[in-house]
Formats: sequence, structure tokens, C-alpha cells
Amino acid sequence: MSRLNFRVGVIPLLLLTATAALADDPPDSLDGAPFTTCHTWAVMDAATGEILSGLEADTPRKSASTTKMMCAYVVLTLADEHPEVLDEIVRFSALADGTYGSTADINKGESLPVRECLYGLMLPSGNDAGNALAEHFNDRFPPPDYTAERTNPATTEEFSTRANFIAEMNRTAERLGMVNTFYRSSFGDGGDEDDRTTTAHDLLILAREGLQNERFATYVSTEHYATIVTADDGRTRPIEWTNTNRLLRIEGFDGVKTGTTDEAGTCLVSSGHRGDDHIFVCVLGAATDDSRYIDSRNLYRWAWQQRGHEE
Repeated sequence: MSRLNFRVGVIPLLLLTATAALADDPPDSLDGAPFTTCHTWAVMDAATGEILSGLEADTPRKSASTTKMMCAYVVLTLADEHPEVLDEIVRFSALADGTYGSTADINKGESLPVRECLYGLMLPSGNDAGNALAEHFNDRFPPPDYTAERTNPATTEEFSTRANFIAEMNRTAERLGMVNTFYRSSFGDGGDEDDRTTTAHDLLILAREGLQNERFATYVSTEHYATIVTADDGRTRPIEWTNTNRLLRIEGFDGVKTGTTDEAGTCLVSSGHRGDDHIFVCVLGAATDDSRYIDSRNLYRWAWQQRGHEE
């Protein structure tokens, strides 16, 4: 036989071997939720607060900048009782200006009203704005309960200008029934590598509560915003922010917050509508920036179909 004929005879054997290996696993089920890249997800009915489906929805994980939802909610809850606080001027300290990670790009000594600073927190996901707001409002809240079993980590000098605010975030989480949530930062996860912040379920509790606040709903649904910041010497400069939530470009979505770190992966808490039907989706630990949107849209599509929606 020719060399060519010998090779032709080998190929079918190799294919049979590969096919046998693949057949060790059963075929994918045609039932159930779509496959996702994220580690955990949850879908919630906005009207009832019921978790419709999920994957490890109550397993604590790091959740990156989704923490800023609680930072904004604490400020806006205070503003519900005292609307004048939104006109107070936030001056960025050296600590705020030096905050690592995503930024609102406001420099030490520059200032702007609280109501404007909240856009810098929620649209570009400014970690600096999170620290600036925490410092500004710190003295309005009681200190942490240092006798509690799980004390606020902000007990060192490093956190002295923000400890009370972070403690208020935790008190608010407890009041809302976010039983698996513990905040260590005003803008992200904080803590060490093993510390976990919250769950997909708890984040949807917060999203549902937050969107009932008209101001909160406005911030998280705004795609672009421009304002003016003022330096210590009185000079001003314009600044513009774009929302990191790409779902806002698609009709029917109106919030709420992204999050990204190496430890947390890419995360997204979102809000979607079909007519009068309203659901929330949270994905934590997706593989890539694109993946969190693909995962979320696949979960929405599946959920809408389960609820009887058609094109």
C-alpha cells in the first residue's frame, strides 16, 4: 500500500477514539437556565422581591464596585430627610485623590456639590468619589460597634475618616435584610484575599430598594453627565463622565451598577423591563467585561421567555 493509503486508514481510528472520549459525558439538557461564565447569578421579580432562579445566589463573594450602590443609597437616604445635604460642597482630600482604581478624575483640593459628586461615584465608578463622600459624611453617623462579633474593619487610623460611614453602610444592609453582606470599604471590597462582601441575592435586595428612591433611580440610569469642578484658588474646569453600564444603551434597561477587579471578576447588577414586567439580574465573577453583559442578556432572555413574553 502507498503511504497515503496508510494514513487514510489511521484517521477513522483516531476519530473513533475522540468520539468515544466525548461520549463519556451525557448530552446537555434542553431544560433549565442558560449556561453562563459567571460564578454566581440571581434573577429577581421586582414587584415581589422573590428570587425566581439563581446559581449559588446566597454564596458570599467579592463584588467590586457594586459596593457603590450602598454608598449612594446611604447618602440619598440621608438626603430624603435632609435634602439640603445635596447642595453641600465635597472637597477632595489627599486621601480621596490618591485612591487606587477607577476614578472620577477629581484632584486634591477640587470640590463640587454632593449631588454632582454622586454622578462621579456611579457613572465612571469613581473610587475617589466613594472615599470623598465617606469622609464628607463620616461625622453624621454613629461609630462602629467595636464590641460586635464581626466589627467594622475600619478600626485603624487609616480608616478613621471613614469608619462611621462604612459602619452605616453595614447597619443599612442589616436593616434591609442583606444577611450575607459585610462592607469594609465605601467603594469596593476591601479586606484581604479571603474576605467576602456580599451575594447576588443581597445585591438584588439593594437594587430593588434603591430604585424605589427617585434620585437613586436617576443616577443609575444616566448614561452621560457633565459638570464643573472648582479648585482651591477658584479656578474651574469642566468634567464629563460616561456610565460604565453598557446595558443602558439597549431599550428596556435602566440600571444599576458594574464592578470589576481581578479578585471579584466582572460583575453587573442590572434592571430590565418588558412592558409592565420588571426584573433584576445580578451576575458576579463573569469571565470578561463582555461576558457579564452576555451572561446578563442571556438570563434576561430566558427569564422573559419563562414569564410568557414574546417578540
